[in-house]
Amino acid sequence: MLKDISKNCRGNFVSFSLLFAGFVCLLVWSTSTSQPLIFEYRRSGSNCSNPSYHNVKFPIDELQSALEKAAMPNKTVIIAVVNRAYVEQTVESEITMLDLFLESFWLGENTRQLLDHLLVVAVDQTAYERCMFNRLHCYKLETDGVDFAGEKIYMSGDFLKMMWRRTLFVTEVLKQGYNFIFTDIDVLWLRNPMSLLNRNETVDFQISTDSFNGDPLSEKNFINTGFYHARSNNKTIALFETWYAKKNNATGLKEQDVLLSLTQGGVLGQLGINARFLDTLYFSGFCSDSKDITAVTTVHANCCRSIRAKVTDLTAVLRDWKRFKATEGANNTVPFPWTGHFGCRRSWKN
Repeated sequence: MLKDISKNCRGNFVSFSLLFAGFVCLLVWSTSTSQPLIFEYRRSGSNCSNPSYHNVKFPIDELQSALEKAAMPNKTVIIAVVNRAYVEQTVESEITMLDLFLESFWLGENTRQLLDHLLVVAVDQTAYERCMFNRLHCYKLETDGVDFAGEKIYMSGDFLKMMWRRTLFVTEVLKQGYNFIFTDIDVLWLRNPMSLLNRNETVDFQISTDSFNGDPLSEKNFINTGFYHARSNNKTIALFETWYAKKNNATGLKEQDVLLSLTQGGVLGQLGINARFLDTLYFSGFCSDSKDITAVTTVHANCCRSIRAKVTDLTAVLRDWKRFKATEGANNTVPFPWTGHFGCRRSWKN
């Protein structure tokens, strides 16, 4: 009998050890997983032996997670796409395009809190690491077989590929149910644009212009895809899908040219899209300076060919802005003069 008891004790001890080891392994696995699987169930009626599973939670998609963290209460996200050339210092310049972009949020009027809703989309590892270093909301956009790290000269083959890749990305953002403001990294935010963009919530799509013809409804405005606002709905998703579908038949054209052709061809009316074209008085650029610094909201380094030239001239814009803020309130009768965009003008000669 003693032998039987001893044998049973040993058996129980082995069983307990195995169960304990299994529990420890499960605990280690779950704590080492950043997004563990969580299963929840509710009992169906009084049938205890046949649980009905509900609310099964699986790891959240990385993009969905990034959008959720950056979104405003109305599910709007500010999106900027960066590569190594925009974030890495060089021997010639210790200031990067990303530095200037973020500095504008610091110096702008009522813009600092907008950084909480900025999602920086990095197309290479260096850009992603720089984004994380700045403690921003970051998302790494993988593109197999394409190196987007270096500077993409205006209208070069890689430049065109990167423009189309970002179009595809923001289409997916719309499909995820998020509104967004897309901004190029060479756009300075001097004032909070939300009050201007949200005046009429029935507007589906608003886009900046290289030159504004005076009519915000005119499809003859020359658009610029460096800054635009889109609300997520079936109409805007259809627009962006139609736009991207033209990619393979747009050899030598940038995505902006294709969208311009579509808008001037009547696609907005065909899809029932309520669109607005933004006045350069508020959403300005180097192609067409705002004539009123007391009203200007954003300044885009468009009509410029190289990053070095953009950094030079955007630095001058921030200097002008600080000079204006230092004299704000003074009884100035002469319009405030912007510094000339000399670096960008020269960039076309190189």
